[in-house]
This record gives sequence, C-alpha cells and structure tokens, in this order.
Amino acid sequence: MSSKLRLGVIGAGLKAAEYAQSWAAMPEITFVALADVTEASRQRLVDIVTATGAPAPRCFTDYREMLSACRDEMDAIYISTPHAFHAEQATAVAEAGLDIFLEKPMVTTVAEAETLIAAQKKSGVLIVTAFQGGLSPLVLDTCKRAEAGEFGELIAIAGTIWESWASNYAGHWKQQPAISGGGFMFDTGAHMMNTVCMLANSDFDRVSAYMNNRGTAVDIVTAVSARLKNGALATLTAAGEGPPGCASHLTFFYSKAIVRIDAWGGWREISLEGKPGTREEAEILGNPMKNFLAIRAGLLENSGSVEMGLRFARLWDAIKQSAASDGQSVFIDAA
Repeated sequence: MSSKLRLGVIGAGLKAAEYAQSWAAMPEITFVALADVTEASRQRLVDIVTATGAPAPRCFTDYREMLSACRDEMDAIYISTPHAFHAEQATAVAEAGLDIFLEKPMVTTVAEAETLIAAQKKSGVLIVTAFQGGLSPLVLDTCKRAEAGEFGELIAIAGTIWESWASNYAGHWKQQPAISGGGFMFDTGAHMMNTVCMLANSDFDRVSAYMNNRGTAVDIVTAVSARLKNGALATLTAAGEGPPGCASHLTFFYSKAIVRIDAWGGWREISLEGKPGTREEAEILGNPMKNFLAIRAGLLENSGSVEMGLRFARLWDAIKQSAASDGQSVFIDAA
C-alpha cells in the first residue's frame, strides 16, 4: 500500500475546491482521479492540484467510469455532490471496496441509510461523514464527559440555528427539492440535528414538527418538539430567513450541569453544579481530512459513522412525516 492516501473525488464543486486548497499541499495526500459533470469544475480542481507541483488527476464525467478505470489506483473517495446523490454514489464506492469521506448529510432517508450500511458491512470499508461538529474536539470531549456521567442525567435539549439562507441560496441546487433532499433544516440545520444526535446519545422516540416554505419549493423555517428514548425532551428551531449571518445555540440541560455549545463545535460553556461556566473556543475545522486520516489510522473514534447517520436519518424522516401531516406526532421505531 502507498504511504500516501490515494484519493479520488466525486463532485468537484465549490466545497471540494475549498478543501483541495489545503489537501493538495498535504504530503499525506495524492489526488488520483476526479469525476464531475461540469468541465469548469473539473478544470478548477485540476488547477488547484497542479499548482502545488503535483501531477494532474485523471478526469471523468461519470463517477462509475472513474471507479471502473481507477479502482486499483485509489484508497479512498471524497464525495461532495448534491445531497440526493450521496446514497447511490457512496453505496457504489463501498461496493468497490474503497473508504469514503462523505459530505454531510450522509443520506436523505432511512431506506438509503440502511442500504449504505448493508454495503459497508459487506465490504468492511470505512465511511466517515464530514460534519464539522461531529469532528470537533469540543463536541467529542462533551460526548465523553456526558457518557462518563459527569453531567448527570440528560433532562432536556433546546436547539436553535439560523441563517440568511433563503436569500443566500436563491436559485441554488440547495433549493431544488429533487436533488437537495430538503431545505434549510436539512442543509444548515443538519449540523444542529447531527450534534444533538451525538450529544443526546439516544435515538428519538416521538417527533412533532411544522415547516414553512415561505414561498419557496423547500422548507425555510422548521419547528420540532420531540421526546427521546432516554426520556429527555427536545425542541429544535431552524430559521432560514432573516438578516445576514449564520449562528446556532444548543443547550443541554442535565441534572448536574447545563452545557451550551455551537452546532459546529466552535464554542462551549459548561455550568456545573450551579457554578457559571466560561466560554471555551475552538477553531471550526477547516481541514477535516486530518481527522479522516486519524480515524483511518485508528487514532480517533469514528464519530461520523454510518450508525450515527442512521440515527440522523430516522429523525429527519420523522420530521418530514410529521410536518406533512400538520404536526401529527410520529413514533420512531429504531428496533
């Protein structure tokens, strides 16, 4: 096996180009091939790679052709395509026996999650979903301390996330339901849902939700009231229309502590035993490939596992189902 990670890319859009600026300069990475339907996107990524003095990766318009032609030359694939394509592409990569670094959210439905999990179990490949919060040191530390019982019993969760998303992405694929898989709650709001799923350390039991599209084709505002299987209660609000900006506040109420944290893991405040907490800050990950390499080497636990992706998908399916029935409570069978 090569000492470098031989990387392939499916989806050479803006996020892949952003990451490639740092990945191409990493001595641990070599870009082997990339696939994208748009010539300009392919060329942009090639230019970023070759600017470091590295050879140009092979280019394909169809990811299946890339897998067929370059399968034995690659170790892992980074997938950065519109949400609705993740399941098909990741399943194909898993069946090809290659590790996967997958942009969030993992998939769009429970059925897709179960199909991907089956492919992953059969092939034994590593799959990591690239949530910044899921890879954040502050979030991971909070998870460990909560699981160790330091904070006591989880009582309730209150989460909010907001962004001027409706105007920021007007006309973008993120507001096209056929390929986006949802609107603001499933895009930016996915960071809130994933971090809540991680820190709650429990599947959801019942969910009631409302959505407002605000005149668009996808949800812009979502309100959720839920009960978790561990007995905790939760409220989640996502507001995708408003003044410029993007932020989140998640509050976890425990019997011994109150933990406030950012969905991306950028800051945290812990009030323990009634004593006020101080704000800790951490840089939101700009290069999650380092975490992927550490997970692949067995140095870090995989916090972006397919099992966590399934928990997320169960919550998202229940939110959609409840909102479609005007807030009717939906029971989640996580057996």
